[in-house]
Amino acid sequence: MTAAEAVAMAEQVVADLREKCETPPALLREVASAMAHEMGAGLEKEGGSRVKMLLSYVDKLPTGGEEGSFYGLDLGGTNFRVLRVQLGGNEKHVVNRESREVSIPPRLMSGSSSELFGFIASELAKFVAHEEKCAKISNGKKRELGFTFSFPVKQRSVASGTLVKWTKAFSIDDAVGEDVVAELQTAMEKQGLDMHVAALINDAVGTLAGARYYDKDVVAGVIFGTGTNAAYVEKANTIPKWEGELPNSGDMVINMEWGNFCSSHLPVTEYDQELDEESLNPGEQASIRIYEKLMSGMYLGEIVRRVLLKISLDSSLFGNIDHTKLKTHFLLRTPHISAMHHDETPDLKIVAKKLEENLEITGTSLETRKLVVEICDIVARRAARLAAAGLAGILKKLGRDCNAQKQRSVIAIDGGLFEHYTKFRECLESTLGELLGEEASKSVAVKHADDGSGIGAALIAASQSQYRNVE
Repeated sequence: MTAAEAVAMAEQVVADLREKCETPPALLREVASAMAHEMGAGLEKEGGSRVKMLLSYVDKLPTGGEEGSFYGLDLGGTNFRVLRVQLGGNEKHVVNRESREVSIPPRLMSGSSSELFGFIASELAKFVAHEEKCAKISNGKKRELGFTFSFPVKQRSVASGTLVKWTKAFSIDDAVGEDVVAELQTAMEKQGLDMHVAALINDAVGTLAGARYYDKDVVAGVIFGTGTNAAYVEKANTIPKWEGELPNSGDMVINMEWGNFCSSHLPVTEYDQELDEESLNPGEQASIRIYEKLMSGMYLGEIVRRVLLKISLDSSLFGNIDHTKLKTHFLLRTPHISAMHHDETPDLKIVAKKLEENLEITGTSLETRKLVVEICDIVARRAARLAAAGLAGILKKLGRDCNAQKQRSVIAIDGGLFEHYTKFRECLESTLGELLGEEASKSVAVKHADDGSGIGAALIAASQSQYRNVE
């Protein structure tokens, strides 16, 4: 095969990819409508939709008027964070904030529940002891903690939830089916720590709370990072599956778990289908067109790797290379494709460097490197435009997509993909404007919200405080 034939064959692969990843506005509006429909179906009854629409039992979000000291605990991976915020009310907001990150010893990630929560409680007790040398709480009130727990739980109230299963590197069998708040509460009591868990949340709910504290017009908190999720404020009387008395606030925060959303309108390629089939747990139903796999940081680099592998196997564009690295799943990460996508050097030096460092592809021509950038662009643009369609779906469900009431609506977004992948963020923002139209988009703002999983937890503890209305 001549060099010209190799380039032509590679260009055909890229042209096919571009065509299959197309997201014209009409298709995105269908995706937004399907999301709004699935949201309604999920609120109707348990299991009514692939979008789970879980009740968070958070019915009061921070207003900015909260006062006092509150704690947050964020457990979502191999490290956990503890933090304390001192709130000064409407005028002062967050007066002081201290935090500490702790690595979990690997043996505790597969030991017993009491060992893990015992270790967390002991570190929390050390943090409290150190903090209170500087700021003594002497009013006889229990300290209050918001607990961000980024694993699947079945929540039964604002401060209780049973662990469904561990993910990531954890495998503590005796914790599954147990109430994680009760486990933590017991461990804290053993440490002599007088602290009450006021709320159990996830990072999307935390992002919503952290942003609402500063801006009453925030209607949703969304994560675009390694994974993706969204939480928003729903009117409690529009939730048919809600049982029992309606909350006094009239509101309920819904944890959407939207990564499972699927629709025939999602533009899916052979690479997505293969990735999906290979990542299925044995015995689980095929889950093609899962939203998260098309647009979260975990998968974008992997999709690009699969396209590059096809090009290399079908043509000799990269020369006679060893395919070991190129065949290794998840070796190309989203930060790598972001670096290549943002390469502004005249000869695309960064692209050449990343291909060599990560995939052992050397000696590429400028023409080849431009093709690689185009693949990154196609995959990232599709992700960003589908992300925007999801946001438009939430606004549609809330009746805020056409600006009939001239209400201001703010969507708070956290996560490394949104924060660090500039072209993803810019494309998401412009696409949302395109879908809403010029008039409606005047009333909609997208804001980056930092550290929802940490400070959001402490702020939820403040809004749920048992002392809130006690003088």
